[in-house]
Amino acid sequence: MKKKIAIVSNVSWNLYNFRLSLMKAMQGAGYEVIAVAPYDEYSQRIIDAGFEFHHIAINSQGVNPFEDMKTTLGFYKLFKEISPDFICQYTIKPNIYGSFVARMLNIKMINNIAGLGTLFINESPVTKVAKFLYKVSQSKADRVFFQNRDDFELFTHQGLVKASKCDILPGSGVDTKRFRPTLKEENGKIRFLHISRMIWEKGIGEYVEAARRIKAKYPNVEFCLLGFLDVDNPGAISREQMDEWVEEGVINYLGVSDNVDEVISTADCIVLPSYYREGTPKTLLESASSGKPIITTDNVGCRDVVDHGENGYLCEPRSETDLAEKIEMFLNLSLEEKKEMGRKSRAKMKLEFDEKIVIDKYLQVLETT
Repeated sequence: MKKKIAIVSNVSWNLYNFRLSLMKAMQGAGYEVIAVAPYDEYSQRIIDAGFEFHHIAINSQGVNPFEDMKTTLGFYKLFKEISPDFICQYTIKPNIYGSFVARMLNIKMINNIAGLGTLFINESPVTKVAKFLYKVSQSKADRVFFQNRDDFELFTHQGLVKASKCDILPGSGVDTKRFRPTLKEENGKIRFLHISRMIWEKGIGEYVEAARRIKAKYPNVEFCLLGFLDVDNPGAISREQMDEWVEEGVINYLGVSDNVDEVISTADCIVLPSYYREGTPKTLLESASSGKPIITTDNVGCRDVVDHGENGYLCEPRSETDLAEKIEMFLNLSLEEKKEMGRKSRAKMKLEFDEKIVIDKYLQVLETT
């Protein structure tokens, strides 16, 4: 009889875009794989890809304890119903509340702490509660994966989880076969592209201000944004604000796309000035694998993707001045120097961040746990 694995996240979009290759690899290795997340437009795509899907109600941004108790009860009922042998969990609430339930039901668990988001940017009472919940919930995890060394060291040094049960992954990995260099169609403009959810902590404000400064000196430069707008997040950028920037002419907002590889191919350089506590940004991995130079912050998770001066530049977090300087440095490179940066990005991804590394680590844990 096949062993059963539940893959759990707080949004189906995340499973479809970031975990589908892993799910297919597990399925190919002989496991029965079940997806668990709140139902959204991507849930049916997961079903169409050949996976059983179960809805779980999670308010990913809420801090209401009664709501979280309902989520925990929902996990209990669901895990009792589907009776998995393993659960592989992503995002904070599954990692915490799903783990409490897995511990009660004696289900083996592999958790992935894929960045700490806005919660760990500044210490607050909520942060202290989250640390306590992490410490209790991860105590019985069979394996805890981190996506960068900074988060690994924070958790292990503060005693939130034992180092002996932890490992570090190269982010979520990247499909280097799908995301590969293509020839950019030249239109006489240098295009910078920022891909993320439209929240302030992703450095959107710094990007816009740097764009203003650069466009005043270099009229043949274009700054684009791609990603979800009006997201359910306290730091969300409103549609009205975006419309103002577009009307001003400083930004082109491209909306959202399920074919992000095609949008990446239209850019000369990818920019992510995030001060959000990232895991390892998937968009940077995909862009670098596509042979694009990267400008990002010397910040948790982001810095792992860039060798400064080799395949891109690192800038100071929350500094539009330093960001503008790094953008101008890129503009002043020769065409061949820009291409060489892109080649180094591609080589780094193939060597260090190929998704096969992530898949092999998961399969090894499943086989030995």
